Amino acid sequence: MAKIAIIGAGSVEFTRNILTDLCSYPELAGALEFALHDIDEERLGYAERAANQVVARLDAGHVVSAHADRRSAFDGADYLINEIQVGGYEATLRDFEIPKRYGLRQTIADTIGIGGIMRGLRTIPVMIEMADEMAELCPEGVLLNYTNPMAMVPWGIWAGSRWPAAQTIGVCHSVRDTHASLASLVGVPEDRIAFRTAGFNHQCFVYEFTDRVTGEDLYLIAQQIDTNGTVFFKAEVLPLVNLIWLAGFIFIGGTLIALWPDAREARRLADRYGYAAARA
Repeated sequence: MAKIAIIGAGSVEFTRNILTDLCSYPELAGALEFALHDIDEERLGYAERAANQVVARLDAGHVVSAHADRRSAFDGADYLINEIQVGGYEATLRDFEIPKRYGLRQTIADTIGIGGIMRGLRTIPVMIEMADEMAELCPEGVLLNYTNPMAMVPWGIWAGSRWPAAQTIGVCHSVRDTHASLASLVGVPEDRIAFRTAGFNHQCFVYEFTDRVTGEDLYLIAQQIDTNGTVFFKAEVLPLVNLIWLAGFIFIGGTLIALWPDAREARRLADRYGYAAARA
């Protein structure tokens, strides 16, 4: 039975989504143990109940255990999924409010810019401490990191702990969802498009956007489409802060970037759409 430790499992909605995905594979039926860990025992209890409900509803047959002590959750784990938020909502709010006093408005601010830096300074020491424990308790495990700032956290683990870089993977949906959005924009099936995307998390560039069948550069089509300042993203119409044209390439940053090329435009968008501190 493979053991999957979920660190910060009190982020119940996120945990529920992960478990639902894993429980949806019939070939894994009865083969997994979900070891849930959170420092908040009340939230951990809620996460345990939610996890058992998901396993029962999907008849997956997996085992769920709850651990207030992270070492017991790490012990013998084959995979570790990290979704912690050091400092919680109050610290995140400060990441917005303090820069705002000095004229810097942010939207999500959890990955790059000053908000990402401060979140990184809070998170990296905790992750280094946990990574050293993982090196002791589950040396063959694989760490899947969902916690932002994505580029800083894995880098901090590699540089500051005994946990191997080859066993640390940063995971995010931003590139995947942006590819889907671009395919929808030009009306070409996504599996027919060749993408080449590179950069840091939430600051990537789509360097190639080509029709595999015809060889056509789909940027030429996209640039002719009048989106009237909006794009379709995850079946919603959102302001074009999600996909920014920069030097002829799509920039994947959107509401998660802290510093905008035009500060006046950033202020106008922040005033109009607000920032997502409550969702961070």
